[in-house]
Amino acid sequence: MIPLIPANAEILAGLELGGVPIATALSLATGMPAAFVRKAPKDYGTCLAVEGGDVSGKRVVLIEDVITTGGAVADATRLVTEAGATVIGVVCAIWRGDGLPRIAALPDLPVSAAMTMDDLLA
Repeated sequence: MIPLIPANAEILAGLELGGVPIATALSLATGMPAAFVRKAPKDYGTCLAVEGGDVSGKRVVLIEDVITTGGAVADATRLVTEAGATVIGVVCAIWRGDGLPRIAALPDLPVSAAMTMDDLLA
């Protein structure tokens, strides 16, 4: 999945829960910092939706395990943007949706997939 990461990315942000171990592994392999995006901020502790360091002003790539419609990615994009970062792309392990990988709610956001459903079915 490393070749799918945009060259100008500064932070890998794993989506809760499936994207977290993938972002961690990619971070360890590349040396890029990782952050983690909760589905919603908790009401205790740091009370943040984006954990793992300050992402403000950074170019972030969202990391997800499986994407079908991209609803969770759209939600995470909003949370990361609210934290002050710019989401420049999405990398997922498996694109399970129809056609080319894309998020309908974010048509200009590049989405790269390591595998598609067609790959799995072949």
